[in-house]
Parts: sequence; C-alpha cells; structure tokens
Amino acid sequence: MKEDAHPTPHTDTGLMFIPDDLLHQLEYDKVLELVAQACQGEVGATRARIPSFDTRRGAILARLQEVREMKTALEKGEVFPLGHYDDLSEDLRQLAIEEYVLPEEALMRIWRVLRTVRDLVWFFNAVRKEHYPRLAALMADLPWDDSLVEAIGQVLDEEGNIRPDASPELARIHRAIIAKTNELDRQFRIVVQQLRQKGWLADNVESIRNGRRVLSVPAEHKRKIRGIIHDESTTGKTAYIEPEAVIEINNDIFDLQIEERREKWRLLRDLCRLLRPHTALLGQYLERIVRYDLILAKARVALKMNAHMPRVVREPRLGIQFGRHPLLYLKNREQGKETVPFDLTLHGPNRILVLSGPNAGGKSVLMKAVGLLQLMVQGGMLIPADEVSEVGIFTRVFADIGDQQSLEDDLSTYSSRLKNMRAFLEHADPHTLVLIDEFGSGTDPKMGGAIAEAILKELNKRGVYGVITTHYSNLKIFAFKTRGLVNGAMTFDKDTLSPTYQLRIGRPGSSYAFEIAQKSGLPPKVIAYAKKRTGKSEQAVDQLLVELQREKQEVEELHQQLKDKEKKLQHLIASYERLHGELEYRRKKLKLEAREQALQAVAKQQLELQQLIREIKEAKNLEKARALARATQQQRQDIAEEVKELHEEVFHATPTSKKRDDTPLQAGDYVRIRGGELSGQIVSLDGKKAIVAAGQIKITVPVRELERAREPMELQRERSVKVETASSSQRFDSKLDIRGMRYDEALDAVQEFVDQALVHNARTIQILHGKGTGVLRKAVKMKLKEYPAVKHIWHPEPEQGGDGITFAELA
Repeated sequence: MKEDAHPTPHTDTGLMFIPDDLLHQLEYDKVLELVAQACQGEVGATRARIPSFDTRRGAILARLQEVREMKTALEKGEVFPLGHYDDLSEDLRQLAIEEYVLPEEALMRIWRVLRTVRDLVWFFNAVRKEHYPRLAALMADLPWDDSLVEAIGQVLDEEGNIRPDASPELARIHRAIIAKTNELDRQFRIVVQQLRQKGWLADNVESIRNGRRVLSVPAEHKRKIRGIIHDESTTGKTAYIEPEAVIEINNDIFDLQIEERREKWRLLRDLCRLLRPHTALLGQYLERIVRYDLILAKARVALKMNAHMPRVVREPRLGIQFGRHPLLYLKNREQGKETVPFDLTLHGPNRILVLSGPNAGGKSVLMKAVGLLQLMVQGGMLIPADEVSEVGIFTRVFADIGDQQSLEDDLSTYSSRLKNMRAFLEHADPHTLVLIDEFGSGTDPKMGGAIAEAILKELNKRGVYGVITTHYSNLKIFAFKTRGLVNGAMTFDKDTLSPTYQLRIGRPGSSYAFEIAQKSGLPPKVIAYAKKRTGKSEQAVDQLLVELQREKQEVEELHQQLKDKEKKLQHLIASYERLHGELEYRRKKLKLEAREQALQAVAKQQLELQQLIREIKEAKNLEKARALARATQQQRQDIAEEVKELHEEVFHATPTSKKRDDTPLQAGDYVRIRGGELSGQIVSLDGKKAIVAAGQIKITVPVRELERAREPMELQRERSVKVETASSSQRFDSKLDIRGMRYDEALDAVQEFVDQALVHNARTIQILHGKGTGVLRKAVKMKLKEYPAVKHIWHPEPEQGGDGITFAELA
C-alpha cells in the first residue's frame, strides 16, 4: 500500500488544495480552457491553462478591475488593438548571442510584437487613460520609442520580405538584375525563334536547370546547338541546353544575385545589431502583450457568462447573490434553457451549509458552483453573480466529490473518502473552504452517519466554511441544534414530481425517494412495501425537522423584533432622561431669574435708602440710619448668596444623568446652549464670551451658558439614502436600494429614509430589497409599521419587481 499523498500547496501565495485533483473535480480546468480558446496567441493560451491564484486582497482586486475595465471597453464597442502574436523566447535567446543574425521570419515576429505595443501606446491616449486607468497603468512603466519599429519597417515589407530599396546598394543591384533579366528575355526569344524554324526544339520549349534558363532539345539535335548541356530527361530523349548566346548574360545575373544575398545579409546583421541592446525590453514587451491577452480573453469569457465583479472582503465569507454555475449557464444558454440562480450567504454564526433534497435536484451542482466561483475570483476572473455579492478570501480549499476508488492504492470508495477526511481535519483552519458531496455515504447508513456527524463536529470547531450535501437525517438534526451550521434544501415540486433547482436556506429538504420512485415507473406494490418497511417514524423525521426549523426561524425573528423594541425603548428612556434634566434646568433657571429680579429690586431699595440716610443725617438721627442700613445690607447679601448658589446649580450641574466634563471649552469644540436645542461649534473665545457657528449662523453666547455636545452625526452612510443638494434647497429621492445590506444596516437605512421622507412631505416611497430569502422584505415591513404616518404598504406587479420591491403611502 502506498504512502498517503500530502496536500499540495498551489502557487507561491500559499493556496492549498486537497486532494491534488481538486481543480479537475470542480471543473475549473474547463473554465481555464474557455479562457485559453479566447486568447490571441499561443503563448497566452498556454499561460491561461496554468492555474494561478492569489490570497492578497489588493492583488485580487487589481486583477478583477483589469478584467472589468476590459469588459466595459468591449461592451462600449472599443476595438482593442491586440491581434495574433508569436512566441519570441527562442528568437530573443538567439538575438542575445553576439553577431548572431536572425532570419527574416524571426525579425518579422519581433516587428509584429513591436507594432502591437505601438498600437497599445496609441490606444491609451489621454481620454482612455481616464476611462481605463488599470489597463493603461500596465503600459505606464515601459519605455517606448518608434525608432525600432521604423528601423525594421525600412528593411522588411508587410509580407516579411526584404524591401528591394532597403539600401541604395540593394536598389542598384535590384535594378541591374531587372535589366539583365530583360536582356536575357530578348536574347532567348531570338534563339528560340531561330531554332524553332529549324525544327530543333521540343514541344516544351524552355525550362530551368541549375538556376539557369535552358532550351528543351530532342536528343537527336543536341549536337547541332552550341551551348552547355545542363541535364537530360530520365528517358534520355530530351536534353536541356543553355544556348551560347545567353551564357554570359546568365553569368552576370548569377553574380548580381550573389551580391544581392550579401547585401541582404548585411542589412539583417545591422538590424540585429540595432535590436540586440533592447533584447530584455523586447521580452518585457512580449510579457505585457501576454498579460493583455489574458485580460482580454477573461473579459470575452465574462461577456459570454454575463459575469460581474463582486465585492471582495479580507476575511473568509460567502455572500453570493443571484449566482449561477458558469459552465451550466453556458450550456443552457446554447440550448435555450434557463439557469436557476441561487442566493447563499455564509458568515458570522452560519458558516457551513448542510444541503439536502432529492437526487438530481441540483445539490451537487450548487456545491460545485460555490467552489468554482470562489476559485474564479481568486484566479482573477469575473463571476456569473450579482455585483452586490460579497466574496471573502480563503487560503485552503478542500473537496470530496464523486467516486474516488483507487485500485492502484488498494482503496475502496469509502476508504478514500475517510483518507480525505483525515487530511481535512489535519489541515483545516478558519480560512478553509470545505466542499463535501453525499457526506457519510459509502458504508452502513447508521455508522456512516455517525462518523460523518463526528467529522462535521470537528470541522465546525475549526471554524471552516463550507457546503455539504447529504441525505442523512442525523446530520440535518445536528445542523439544526449546532451553532455554526445551517440547514438548506433544494426544493421539489410535489405536483409535477420534478425538482425546481431553487435553494431555500433555513429548512432541511426531503429526499422524496418514494415520489421519485413512483415517477420512474416502479410498481405500486413495490413502493407500498418499501413504505411499510420504512415505518411511520422514519417518514416523519424530515417533516418534523421542517417544522422545528420553521419554529426556530419564527423564534429568531421574534427575538430580533424584541431586540429592536428594546433598542427603541432604550432610546426613549435616554430621551426621557434628557428632557427631564432640561426641565429641571429650566425650573432652576426660572427661580434664578426671579431671585435676580429680587436682587435688582433690593438694589433699587438701597438707592432709596441712601436718599433716606441723607435726609436723616440732615435730621441728626444717626443711630436710626445705621440700623436701617445694616438691615438692608444683610438682606442684599442673603439674596446675593442665594443667587450665587443658583448660578452654581444651574450652570455647573449636568441636566442628564451622564458624568460632567469639566475641561475648559476651546475653539473647535462642539457645544449646545443650555436649556435649548441649538448646537454648533465654537469659532473663537473672548474672555467669558464665545462665538458659536450653528450652520450658516454665528451667535455670541456667554461661556457659562454653554455645555459640551457630541459632534453632529453624519447622516450620509455608505449604502444609505443619498440626498443631493441643488443650490440652497434639498431634493429627496423617493427610492432606496438596500440589496446586499445586513439586517441591522437595512433597518437603520430604512428608518433614516422614512424620516427624511416625512421631513420632505413625500407621498409615496419605494424600497428595493430583492427577493432572496425574504428576510429584508420582512424587516422593511416591520419597520414601516412602526410609523403611524404610513397608511398603506404594498408590492407591485411581478413584471415590475413583485416581492422584490415594497411601496408605502405616507399621510
């Protein structure tokens, strides 16, 4: 028995596959072949067939954005200047050898590459650089000079032949050859005419032998003609003679042809000398063309698949929206069939989907689609899914699919699967994606189910993500009870006894074995016997699981509603405490104002008293005056002390139950005027006065009447309601798109959106949430019902969006 194979780390980025043929099992090699067939050059096609993955988010995003820009260019009708090109590796190796002279064919291949680079430089002009920045950046670091293209163009023509006017010497030789050839034609015609009159020529008058023009002469006349015999026919009946009159002319032509070959060699040698210092740059040019070729091929495949670029997050996550198996989509499109899309989100508490349902219902296809889409993203390809899909990054991908029986290793199907499971458990971590088909099958159902449950428990402990298909009820029950696992089902139409290929998350599926057996034509008595042997308890397990899962989902929804109400209650309590504090503050301030008025009244009385004292002095009654003055002074001091205490209580006590911040106020701090709602930012401080900017208004306020406030919240959040401003008035958009948001984000966005709608007196609003599992639709409806101003809630007709859009009428 052979030693177990170790897992194979794939590429230098550390992506690990188990087993080694995982890419073949997931049919990723077929996707690569589609890209290879779309390449323009054989170098690109060869490179496309080599799997290449990345685990760095920045590198993945860069590759995806390049393909997306190319796809956009093709959709706009842009003609990307990339045609057929050849491999230059051997030509450049020879060119690097000192004084090596490349033939015309090799120089033609180099010229073709240089012209392609020149066309790419011209293509990415100033406008296209803005539209396709990623693609343009690939050429930015390469130097370019037209001189090399022009130099080769002066020597070679479009067919790859050396131009007759490539140099003055070659042009002279070419003209001389033409002149001698014309002279040869004239002389040859004269000789032919003379000998034909004598009847000394064969039917085929002339031929070419040894590169020379000769006459075809019957053997009996060959001694009658002066010249050189170059050859005879195989029968010996015909001799090929070069007439004496043209021998000298042929010699001249032969000499000129030698000169021509020598001059052409010199031109090729000088051209190679010119190119030799640029050998490394020519290699870079070729690599860049291959890079563009791969990007262009991926974009063409993306157009066929109707593929888009998903959102890429750093952590492991599966958030596929409206996803389709790419190969199945292409096949169905050719046959005019529809491919049913699926929505699958695995993150946080739900990481592993336990997928059940009838045979031929689409379980394995969906599981393979998940793995294939993940590999495509990390391989720099767009995927047939909605743009709002979120895809995380995995460093390990494990799969156990199909029959892996091995005669060579003396392994049965089940033994080979257990070998895979052992490798999974040894190497699994939170950055692992696990795909297992027909989990637990291949042995006794009870024992196989128990082992499968134990393995699933360990994989869940390791925090892996995955999709696992099964028919075993114990695994469905385990998924129902265990955090981290979630049941899912491929639905089945009982009326037509056919699968719908639709994924439903949250409930386990039934195998519908009896229904499928009935449809396949098994005799009724066979099916009845099987049902009897199965027993009612076994038949009821699936239904019980469905009911339990439904109740669990309802409890979770109710729990979420209670959490939302608790959150709202906390908000109301905080508002009450704030209002109560402000009310207490205003009460004390009124009391303070009353005492200040009393103090002013006492001051007025003191003035009157001073007047009285003067009068008494004049009356010489000093003792009475002093007693009255002391009493008045004491009254004034008592009121002043009370006012001071009230000042301290009003201006240095916090209206709410929160701890007071005693640090001095500074310019730039956010503050609120005590007892009021007006808030703003301190522009400057001048002693006991502060200039506060509240929006476009600036006011001067005593520092003691200010208290710290939080920085105003930014109402404009990512993926929230967008409010555009036009001059000084605001325009309200009555449509909100919350597709792809999480539950909490969606609730916050809807609340803010409805608040804005009420402020702007909107009559009707639309909220686009998509169909999916219906969670967002229920959340929207629940939030809208909290507003008394919402009079009516409804969904449009199916052709206008149906359950994917919610309309609401506001009072």
